[in-house]
Amino acid sequence: MYSFILPLLMAAPPEGAEMGAGSLLSSFIPFIAVILIFYFLIIRPQSKKRKETEKMISALKKGDRVVTIGGLYGTIQSVKETTVIMKVDDNVKLEFLRSAISSVISQAASKEDKEKIEEKTVEKEKSEGQSSESGV
Repeated sequence: MYSFILPLLMAAPPEGAEMGAGSLLSSFIPFIAVILIFYFLIIRPQSKKRKETEKMISALKKGDRVVTIGGLYGTIQSVKETTVIMKVDDNVKLEFLRSAISSVISQAASKEDKEKIEEKTVEKEKSEGQSSESGV
């Protein structure tokens, strides 16, 4: 497959031919193409992922359920400037750098969210109670 490309690349220009502006431009086109491919396939996705990770780390708050880079699961108890204190078990609290948090499993629910969840469960229990009474 490459046997026809190699002689083309190694061929010397004909005698008396001078390098013109067109041939100079055509020799830079493959380099420009490689740079564009690297940008769109490697550099750009990596920078997007880095920005998402920084956003996730800056949005950490008390009550978030998280996983560390080492694989520890826990709940954030307090957030400091560069570290977080994570509750791993009933009596076990560990302090980690914010950058050691790999992902957030579940966000801490705000008071409004908790109230909505409670209202839905109460409504569900009422509807289940009515359906069981009518079924008797």
